[in-house]
Amino acid sequence: MKLTVFAISLLTFTAGLALAAGDAAAGKAVYDKSCKSCHGADGTANANIAKMMKVEMKNLGSAEVQGLSDADLSKVVTEGKGKMKPIKTVAGKDVDNIVAYVRSLKK
Repeated sequence: MKLTVFAISLLTFTAGLALAAGDAAAGKAVYDKSCKSCHGADGTANANIAKMMKVEMKNLGSAEVQGLSDADLSKVVTEGKGKMKPIKTVAGKDVDNIVAYVRSLKK
């Protein structure tokens, strides 16, 4: 009986995690509107923007970026990093969706 209760609890918890994850398709739409001009359609940085800002922009599909936690990626979107300003037009579920889309760019 205890094993059954544990299994049901685990399944419920896992299902909750799946629901908390973002939607990559919805994230692509938000990314295209809010991120693509600097980070490129496929996550490869816009070289002209990087040169103008005098920064090295990481490929979003790279192991370095993909190695960041979802929380870290969310923080970059909402708080910015280095010369990147926070994306104030993106909040709530849209942040989760962008993170899911960035995960889909993994090389």
